[in-house]
Amino acid sequence: MYSELSDNELLELINEQKDNDAMETLIKRYGPMITGQSRSLYIIGADEEDLIQEGMIGLVKAVNNYRPDKGATFKTFAFMCVRRQLITAVNNSNNKKNGPLNYYISIYGDGGGDYSSPLDEIDSGVITNPEDIMMAKLRESDLIKLIDSKLSKFEKHVLDEYLTGASYEVIGERLCKPAKSIDNAVQRIRAKLRDV
Repeated sequence: MYSELSDNELLELINEQKDNDAMETLIKRYGPMITGQSRSLYIIGADEEDLIQEGMIGLVKAVNNYRPDKGATFKTFAFMCVRRQLITAVNNSNNKKNGPLNYYISIYGDGGGDYSSPLDEIDSGVITNPEDIMMAKLRESDLIKLIDSKLSKFEKHVLDEYLTGASYEVIGERLCKPAKSIDNAVQRIRAKLRDV
């Protein structure tokens, strides 16, 4: 029953009736997107499950703060909230305050071997300067407009589903198309957006 409801209908049930089954349905629906987002990041001393939990916190924040009158779909808003939560978690793990935890030496390990700084393993692509953040948002807005102008309606639907981490088969089921059509659409999207 719940799986047939739209995101907005589920949000209504969650916010007005505190319906746990509706929340569970949203978590299942957005789980692949959260997993996909968490795979691209790394926290010193944490595993993938820790990042997925951070993503879930982002989804809960999206549920609590979503306002349909602001013009964005819940899917877009949830994607942003999850991404921001994950980036915040990565940034917080790199704070000097967490330094002693990041550089600990296990009393159970052998203590030998070459020591390399855990910071060497971190992707330094996270932006923290407010001016850079603003410029990134402007570039993102321009990029979205450019993508909208280049892709067909079907390709936009495929791209939305693909970005959630869904397989070609799942996307095909959702859009009532064979997996081969989805594969072809993804190849067209890649070709069209290669120079973007």
